[in-house]
Amino acid sequence: MKIKVCGITRADDLNELVNNQVDYAGFIFHEKSPRFVGNKLDARTVRETSGIKKVGVFVNADIQLVQRTVADYQLSMVQLHGDETPEYCASMKAIIPVMKAFRIGANVNWEKEVAPYIPVTDYFLFDTASVHLYGGTGKQFNWELLNTYPFSHPFFLSGGIGPDDAAAIEKLQLPALYAVDVNSKFETGPGVKDLQKVTQFVKQIHLSYLK
Repeated sequence: MKIKVCGITRADDLNELVNNQVDYAGFIFHEKSPRFVGNKLDARTVRETSGIKKVGVFVNADIQLVQRTVADYQLSMVQLHGDETPEYCASMKAIIPVMKAFRIGANVNWEKEVAPYIPVTDYFLFDTASVHLYGGTGKQFNWELLNTYPFSHPFFLSGGIGPDDAAAIEKLQLPALYAVDVNSKFETGPGVKDLQKVTQFVKQIHLSYLK
């Protein structure tokens, strides 16, 4: 089980993720987000950090802007968290691995909403739907919906995962579940990680999947 910690805005937090063997660090490049990294953490610091994969989170961004950001920060993958089309994803996948996020509500039509993106992405991410937000609700959707997921395409599980959810995640019998994505439940403020909580959660996840 891989672990992604999203909403990184501080160099110290990024370094601690590396020390804790977290697999992915997420950097949000959506200006409306309280965790917008653009004016908090310089590109050089991210670019020169090794030992972790760096994911840029974008929402309906201009493709050329994404490409420049990928180069400036030396990102490992882009996470498309808006209303990007399969054609948009295909254009991005030509230059970098792509994760497409889907906002899950009371139900989901896998074939209609998700299947068209399988050929043009490397991963999916399932987050909690919100009427007004593209993410960051801090709430969980009904994970039982994932039992109907019909594909082998790997996905990240996101949306309101907290420090006490490691045991519940361990019990999930979902072959395509590749990684968990955590954010707001591990903070003392937007973009400021509670590293003690992160460290404990990472240990629990690592131990549970070594059994």
